[in-house]
Amino acid sequence: MVKRNPHFLNLSESYLFPEVMRRVRHYQQNHPEVELLSLSIGDTSEPLTRSATLGLLNQAEKLGTREGYKGYGLEQGEFLLREKITEVFYPNLIDPDEIFVSDGAKCDIGRLQLLFGQTAALAVQNPTYPVYVDTSTVVGNRSISYLPCTPENGFFPDLSKLADVDLLYLCSPNNPTGSVITKPQLQDLVSWAQSKKAFIIFDAAYSGFIQDPTLPRTIYEIPGADEVAIEVSSFSKLIGFTGVRLGWTIIPKKLRFENGHPVHKDYTRFVTTFFNGASVIAQAGGLAALSLEGLEEMRQMLAFYLENASLIRQELQRQNLTVYGGDNAPYLWVKCASKPSWDLFQTLLEKTGIIATPGIGFGSQGEGYLRFSSFGSRPHILKALERIRTAWPQDW
Repeated sequence: MVKRNPHFLNLSESYLFPEVMRRVRHYQQNHPEVELLSLSIGDTSEPLTRSATLGLLNQAEKLGTREGYKGYGLEQGEFLLREKITEVFYPNLIDPDEIFVSDGAKCDIGRLQLLFGQTAALAVQNPTYPVYVDTSTVVGNRSISYLPCTPENGFFPDLSKLADVDLLYLCSPNNPTGSVITKPQLQDLVSWAQSKKAFIIFDAAYSGFIQDPTLPRTIYEIPGADEVAIEVSSFSKLIGFTGVRLGWTIIPKKLRFENGHPVHKDYTRFVTTFFNGASVIAQAGGLAALSLEGLEEMRQMLAFYLENASLIRQELQRQNLTVYGGDNAPYLWVKCASKPSWDLFQTLLEKTGIIATPGIGFGSQGEGYLRFSSFGSRPHILKALERIRTAWPQDW
């Protein structure tokens, strides 16, 4: 008989967000009269921008004609799109050939785990986006170090306490804490990686939300980062492509394995074996979104979600809560009562009908926290604010 992959035994029973929704459904079955308001999952709510929509439609129509039809494209992505990504996000920092366009950052995180294999020792922030840990567990990697990131250290890991590792996963702006790594901190990270001959996997999926010009939007702003860092990013939150699926990963050509072999060469081989390329329709939408008109629409969409975050933060602070994030990130990390996070989640659901994400789902350092998302329509957000104002648990 076929045996189950034994590494699944090392996963928790359910991924965080399906577990959230399981508990929500159970509550809704018993209280169908309550209108639930989700400030939990990081899924965009606003319609696609006009430029992106037209790009998608035009390409779809072309595929319906003999002249415009195309099948498989380059596994690495359409070159015009890679050029445009370089021009907009990485001018004079990377080469278009170093970009691998994909069906999303989450998928690429899993692909990188397969690339480096189960023997690579890795470290993650605690709290952290759970996919880093779960994908490594599925491939059989048990060597994972958890680096406490708390208000006391500014949500930045203490590099002096970091054991020798091969891969260090970092997310900035951070999911879930909303913190952003500063340029001096990134310089320290690059220096650390160079001295340890380690690689940094830098998740920049939320970089578009950074408004402070002194904060870096890409690790490649730091000299030498192209020798030690891989960057993963996405169109999902930039232009609402969570349902369209389009992202990219940068593998610099200077990046080398211990034996001097280029990582870029192996990832090219990997992608051409495992992947037939992102949808040509999605890529056309992404390219259109990076036009001058599209970039202005993108700016407006990001500003809208940041305004949501500001409104939520202000209301939570009126409840005398300590709130982190929400200024250069779409997430707010909220310290609540000294109770288990799942209890906080359940109490908030029952008293207000608001769904948040329990901090413990992101790691042990998330206990006692809730994560709030600013992705929502404005009427939805305003309803949630009113409930926070009138029904927030007073013993928190």
